[in-house]
Amino acid sequence: MPQLTTLTLLRFNGATNRAWIFTQMGLMPGWFNRSPVAGVAGLRFSRLLGSGAGNGFGLAPNFGVYAWLGHWETEEAADDFFSLHPWWQAMLSHSSEQLTARMLPTMTHGEWGGDRPFSPRPEDYDPSRPVAVITRATIRTRKLPDFWRYVPQTSASIEAHPARKLSIGVGEYPVFMQATFSLWTSGKAMQEFAYRSQHHKEVVRLTRERNWYKEEMFTRFQVLALEGNWEGQPATEWSL
Repeated sequence: MPQLTTLTLLRFNGATNRAWIFTQMGLMPGWFNRSPVAGVAGLRFSRLLGSGAGNGFGLAPNFGVYAWLGHWETEEAADDFFSLHPWWQAMLSHSSEQLTARMLPTMTHGEWGGDRPFSPRPEDYDPSRPVAVITRATIRTRKLPDFWRYVPQTSASIEAHPARKLSIGVGEYPVFMQATFSLWTSGKAMQEFAYRSQHHKEVVRLTRERNWYKEEMFTRFQVLALEGNWEGQPATEWSL
């Protein structure tokens, strides 16, 4: 049985619910001495991620949208967690909307916090099927102004592509520790964007020339299923 990756987007409405999820981020010393998912059977890697304003790529934080990423030894381990774990049940009770992508990693390079969390299976990649992409980078402090100058244009170029079904900026810490999650109708369409978009190619070139990142990671996934709702649209209606 191949390993499974899940990413869930969660929306929190109201001051009480937003205050609760903010405390779960563990950004303040003493708020969390132990992760709420420490010791979960079959969970190999996880991150709770905040988002920025607008589509997540703004500098100002969005206190209403978060993402939780999990990488699992088996699908059964993920099912048990989502069905039974008290912390996840609290997440569901505080949030008003959730969308979960179930995915198989098919290609990865780079590191996340010094780890290589995903175990890719290239043989599972089918360029005609829907794919998801997670990118993650830690930006060098002195490079932050230069990096953020290009973020709005990059975000706009992705959103304008007809094969993009969803894209959102997320991260562990605001401003300097950033990630993106995007869904595409097919691997072929995603690759065409990556190699043909002039703006995207320019940003890739600048990333290398200006040495923006001190750590980065790119991972491509085959999308197995979408569950839940996002922005009022049930996952069953998504035309992936």
